[in-house]
Parts: sequence; structure tokens; C-alpha cells
Amino acid sequence: MSLHFTEWLKEKKLNFEYGHHLNEEELKAFINSSIHLFFPGYFEEVEDIESYYSQNLNELKNNLSSLLKSCFIISKKKMDLDFVVHDFLEGLPELDSLLQLDLEAIFEGDPAANSKEEIIICYPGFYAIFIYRLAHAFYQLQIPILPRLLSEHAHSKTGIDIHPGATIGHHFFIDHGTGIVIGETTVIGNHVKLYQGVTLGALSLKKGHELKGTKRHPTILDHVTIYSEASIFGGDTIIGPNVTIGSNAFITKSIPERIQKDMF
Repeated sequence: MSLHFTEWLKEKKLNFEYGHHLNEEELKAFINSSIHLFFPGYFEEVEDIESYYSQNLNELKNNLSSLLKSCFIISKKKMDLDFVVHDFLEGLPELDSLLQLDLEAIFEGDPAANSKEEIIICYPGFYAIFIYRLAHAFYQLQIPILPRLLSEHAHSKTGIDIHPGATIGHHFFIDHGTGIVIGETTVIGNHVKLYQGVTLGALSLKKGHELKGTKRHPTILDHVTIYSEASIFGGDTIIGPNVTIGSNAFITKSIPERIQKDMF
């Protein structure tokens, strides 16, 4: 029997726990500070590079610390805040290297790209990859909530939905991108190219949350191209190296390596 409104409201007040607060502006500020660290001068003027990096690094640390504190409170998870911030910063050089390789793949693979600068500033696919790389770093550190906050921010901004748990190699290229879905246990190799509307998903999830931790999404090996609206499902499905998947394909079984390597 449903509670009367006044009883329901009283119960909500009694069960309320102080300290819950996630600031969307802090999330945006953290993302902006990260972008400025990786790509100085693209989104704001730089007069002195030393003070520029010092300012953005301090802003990143402050915003990240506040975001992490809120995530820990809400999730009731206890972690060493300083340790997490330090670990994240230590991983930035490797993250930067991956982003530079992604940028190279997009520039080399897209004849419509006039410059790498244009890709950094304008391409939603690159932005989604950038946010994914940040989110995946936090996912690997087992940070609650924040990885999904980041991925859903990118999803709302670009229409590209990449779960932070997905494993994606270097030279990753998303072309156009709208409607792409990449599930949590997807594994993507190196030099992979996806077009709009591609789904890398799970088969029927009748057992729901019982399947958490199992391999539910496909594996895409190196030098694979998947064209628009193709759907590939299942944790046992492996797309072999050098394979090209055509538009609107529906695939639930593995495809072996293609011997003749595609030019990509």
C-alpha cells in the first residue's frame, strides 16, 4: 500500500544524509582544465606557459579533489583522496601519448580534416575519445560515480556513448560518431575505425545484474573498420584483424582474420 504524501515526505526527511553534493560546474571546470593541459592555446590565450600550466594544474587538482570527495560521500566508499589525485596525475603522460595517436589516426584517415587543430577544436568524435580516456583512467582506479559522470557528459554533448570500462587501444578513430554505443566489457584493439550508429553491445540480459563482471560485449581486434549502423553483440564474439564490417550488419558470431589487410 502506498504511503500518504505527508508520511512519504516525513520518511524522506528522516532518511536524508547530509553531505551529498555533485557540482556540475566543477565537473565542467575539471574537463576544461584537463583540455587546457593537453592542448594549451587551443581554447584560451597563453601569455606565459609556466603560469598557464601552474594555474590550470591547480584548478584541476582543486576541482578533482572536490568531485572525488562528493563521489566518495555519495557512494559511501572510503579512499585516500590525495593518493587518487596523485595516481591520476602520474597517468597523464601516458594518456597524452594515446590522445596524440588518436589524433594522428583521425587526421590520416579523414580527407575532410584540414588540420589537427581543426580536429581538436571541432570534432565530436575526438572529444568523445578524450573524455573516454579520462573516464577510463578513473575506472581503472576504481573511483565510484565519476567515470560515468564523465561518459554521460560526453554522451549528452556528442551523442556518442562509450562506457568508461571499455578497453580501447591506440589510433582509435570515430568518424561522425552520432549514435555509437560501446558497452562496458568491449575490447577494441589498435587502428580501429567506427562510423556513426555502430553498436558494440550485449546479447539478451535476462539475468540482469547477475551478469556484472562477466564478458558481455564483443572484442574487436586490430585494423578493423565498422561502417554505419552495424551492430555486433556478445561477449564471445570476436572480430578478427583487418576485417571490414558493412553498414547495417547484425553480427552475433565471430569473424576470422582477413588475410588481405585493408588500407587504413
